[in-house]
Amino acid sequence: MEKIEHTTVPTNGINMHVASIGTGPRAILFLHGFPELWYTWRHQLLSLSSLGYRCIAPDLRGYGDTDSPSPAAQYTSFHVVGDLVGLLDALEIQQVFLVGHDWGATIAWHLSLFRPDRVKALVNTSVPFRSRASSHVSPMTAARAVLGDDFYMCRFQEVGVMEAEFAAMDTKIVMTKFLGHRDPNPPRIPRETGFAGLPDPPAFPSWLSQEDVGYYAAKFEKTGFTGGLNYYRSIDLTWEMMGPWTGAKVMVPVKFIAGELDLTLKFPGTEEYIEGGRFKEEVPLLEEIVVLKGVGHFLNEESPEEVTKHIFDFFSQF
Repeated sequence: MEKIEHTTVPTNGINMHVASIGTGPRAILFLHGFPELWYTWRHQLLSLSSLGYRCIAPDLRGYGDTDSPSPAAQYTSFHVVGDLVGLLDALEIQQVFLVGHDWGATIAWHLSLFRPDRVKALVNTSVPFRSRASSHVSPMTAARAVLGDDFYMCRFQEVGVMEAEFAAMDTKIVMTKFLGHRDPNPPRIPRETGFAGLPDPPAFPSWLSQEDVGYYAAKFEKTGFTGGLNYYRSIDLTWEMMGPWTGAKVMVPVKFIAGELDLTLKFPGTEEYIEGGRFKEEVPLLEEIVVLKGVGHFLNEESPEEVTKHIFDFFSQF
């Protein structure tokens, strides 16, 4: 880990913390999700840099040692993709291999949609691409109608509420509840019991160490969770702004990976969308879909060697 370099790069009006290792013209940009940091990619950074890649993993806006603008409206996909384009420009990288997870997957889809000229190929995990539908119903309105007000994305909408619940708990316990979550059903946080009332993992995850949890906890104790929660609070605004991309397709080569126990696969209609061919229709250059048996949401940490091999094998074609 000591071989990983840490720098700060000015981009798109913010200062972005970047972890990187490796040299050469073949660069991979890794994008983390919630509640994660560049650190979620530590295994891939070390492994793929040893195989000849220049590996780059930023803390996205609102996370870790990257700036956290205050308004939730500054966390749309347009803002975050702008950060990444500015980062590539600052690093003098014209085109990059791209890997995303969770919210990082959503941003990776949008970077590939908005600026396909900057993406050689994409390995995306957990969250499939959904084109901007012509429906007049916003994503959060639809989520409330189908999954109810206690659905975690709905509970994340009100500024300050979840922050207060997390602040009332030991941050290590918060992180362990998130990272150790194994129930593949859509998560709900009942208002009566709150986040603290959710069941603890049956056992501490074997793929995590106390040092790993401590690293995450130390960063979130410093910054709080507002930056990460603001991505959820910007979902409808991103949807509104994406009107010009209604029906647009992602036109870069893609490999998609998910864990068999990944909660995102159990969102209503998602498995049918993936298996029924509509996913391929919206991502015409989708070459492969991989489901890792017995693996949960945080697949890049839970099964790092397998995920790294899938990334390496796919990018080696280009």
